[in-house]
Amino acid sequence: MVTQINPTLDRDIQSRFGTAADDARVTRTAVALEANGIGVLRAADAADAKRIVLSLIPAGSQVYHGASQSLADSGITEAIEKSGRFDPIRPRIWSMDRKTEADEIRRLGAAPEVMLGSVHAVTETGSLLAASMSGSQLGPYVSGAGRVIFVVGAQKIVPDLEQGLRRIDEYAWRLEDARAQAAYGIHSAVNKVVIINREITPGRITVVLVDEVLGF
Repeated sequence: MVTQINPTLDRDIQSRFGTAADDARVTRTAVALEANGIGVLRAADAADAKRIVLSLIPAGSQVYHGASQSLADSGITEAIEKSGRFDPIRPRIWSMDRKTEADEIRRLGAAPEVMLGSVHAVTETGSLLAASMSGSQLGPYVSGAGRVIFVVGAQKIVPDLEQGLRRIDEYAWRLEDARAQAAYGIHSAVNKVVIINREITPGRITVVLVDEVLGF
């Protein structure tokens, strides 16, 4: 994703959904997520988030990630794909023919050992919301991946599900649409939305909450 793209946003919307939450709200959100079976680690900034994420992934692990501003801006994408420590799926998928190898592409992305990504909103009541145009990353988030690690900037914290959906429609989608037009020459869309209220498999989902604005 491209951080320098700045579509026109209402000032109130920008302030409401683009400002990092204070420590009390971040702490309250972390407690709620933990109560819902989702592990939480706090990161001071993007560099700290990168250090934490890379420390969580065993060397040689098969790792997949979707397009994510948070992963790109923190340097995690580059580390996964170029460090030589991991088995990154995304470069392999991009090298494959989408017409003749579509089934193999789908299978590769559906059930990785480790899935990295972000969400578009996290509620103070402990729910995660992620939207997608294709939905390709949502299956691994929900159940396909063995382990899921989300990197989430503190500006994505909202009071509840209603505000989370508003953040997607009124803020995150607009930024992603501008990015998609610049990067691929196409519009984005909120075609599919997943809400994770609880994780029943211990240790499966970890959220790295970053105490600054990161991503969309």
